[in-house]
Amino acid sequence: MKFGPVAIADAVGCIAAHTIRADGTIVKKGATVTADLAAKLKAAGVAEIVAVRLEPGDIDENAAAARLAERMVGEAIVAEAPFTGRVNMFATRAGVLRIDVAAIDAFNAVDEAITVATLPALKAVVAGELVATVKIIPYAVPQALMEQALAALGNTPPVSVAAYRRSSVAVISTLLPGLKPSVVDKTLRVMRDRLEPADAVLAADKRVPHETVPLAAAIAEQAVGKADIIVVFGASAITDRRDVIPQALVEAGGEVEHLGMPVDPGNLLMLGRIAGKPVIGAPGCARSPKENSFDWVLQRYLAGVPVGRSDVQKMGVGGLLMEIVSRPQPRAPGVAESGPLAGIVLAAGQSTRMGAENKLLQPLRGKPILRHAVEAQVEAGLSPVIVVTGHQRAEVEAVLAELPVQLVHNSDYASGLAGSLKAGVAALPPETTAAVISLGDMPNVTPAVIERLVEAQRAQPEALAAVPTLFGQRGNPVLLARAIFPAVSLLSGDRGARRLLDEAGERVIDIAFEDPAIAIDVDTPEALRALRG
Repeated sequence: MKFGPVAIADAVGCIAAHTIRADGTIVKKGATVTADLAAKLKAAGVAEIVAVRLEPGDIDENAAAARLAERMVGEAIVAEAPFTGRVNMFATRAGVLRIDVAAIDAFNAVDEAITVATLPALKAVVAGELVATVKIIPYAVPQALMEQALAALGNTPPVSVAAYRRSSVAVISTLLPGLKPSVVDKTLRVMRDRLEPADAVLAADKRVPHETVPLAAAIAEQAVGKADIIVVFGASAITDRRDVIPQALVEAGGEVEHLGMPVDPGNLLMLGRIAGKPVIGAPGCARSPKENSFDWVLQRYLAGVPVGRSDVQKMGVGGLLMEIVSRPQPRAPGVAESGPLAGIVLAAGQSTRMGAENKLLQPLRGKPILRHAVEAQVEAGLSPVIVVTGHQRAEVEAVLAELPVQLVHNSDYASGLAGSLKAGVAALPPETTAAVISLGDMPNVTPAVIERLVEAQRAQPEALAAVPTLFGQRGNPVLLARAIFPAVSLLSGDRGARRLLDEAGERVIDIAFEDPAIAIDVDTPEALRALRG
């Protein structure tokens, strides 16, 4: 193919490289110059044009694009007619897009004149969705390049759709006291919405205590049932292979194939198998309709695409799916650090609903409940960490031995939560810019939860508070900025910071969490037994 200036007298049969306008005559880019057009252009004073002249062995752009696309389309893919050197390819069925990445890379490496672009491999697509496009950059390509490109594609079409199979899914939800039934109900509604595009059905909705034995029985029951896929939504996140959900799968006769994913949101996902059926231990974010790692795995299973350990380990690139608006953004260079952030753990209550025993002193996972809450603040880097004591002061102080904390006693602890909060705030150093307020009876709150609150305050120092939410409902702990400290003195009785948050309005940062830990406290013997499993 030759490209360059051509005298108008020699332009007949050439292809216009650019649109030409002269005295009412228009020759569009890519149009073939006819004798009539050449005469009109000459009459308008055009002496030469930039044009393309095909040489022997050259293949027109549309013919080349059509031939290449024909080789690419696989199952459930259709190619449209070529135009301006381009052929678009569309999915004809909903499913998961399968791309031979190596073949596509090899194709694009043949020559700069020949290109193909696709959606990401294994992306969920719907019927009619554009999934790939072939584009010939110049107006023609040599036959030799065409043959090289075809050879790079190999003999198997590199673009296809693994169509969804009509599947049934069993959902098992584990429960802890304090986890509202409405949370589980909303989770099931979100799950049904996820299954609808695949024409899959929810075959079972089982709810059992968050304990190994009943969960193992429920998994075993579904293993011999009609469901094709088993999904477990835990009342608490999976943090170890010895945790409740993986252990229950093993005791039911299944196996844990992989725990954890390089995908965010959704790191804490478990892949397992029992009786030939996949078992997914869903991460907390799967309760939300927003895309997360759970979608990637579920969609592939619904389309009959296997997901194994090595597949999961390759999901890191592209695995940062989104930046949640309520999640703090990275600070811009040059933004000054805020002052120190402290922690306050309220541990003064009489725990009347627990009975004769002080709930904060009860053992859980090898240590008193209170110590879990305090260590979370220490490990999150808060300083100082102030523990407000009251009921059974000596016993409470004893279980915190050797921890780097400051003890403050609230002699008026019987009057309610407000007195302890005021005592803690009053003990804060003057340079403290904010404090995280934790409840001593919430042992499942992790340092990561506290760190998210701190990051929120660092990113938006003008905010008065930062609060974790689960399905829109606020939980604990709560971060309060120094600007709101004076209002704490106005609180009374058993009212904590909730009134302050309501009055702060839009100056409160609500941070969406998916882990029910922010809403689960230990108030009763039943709640404690459930946590102990």
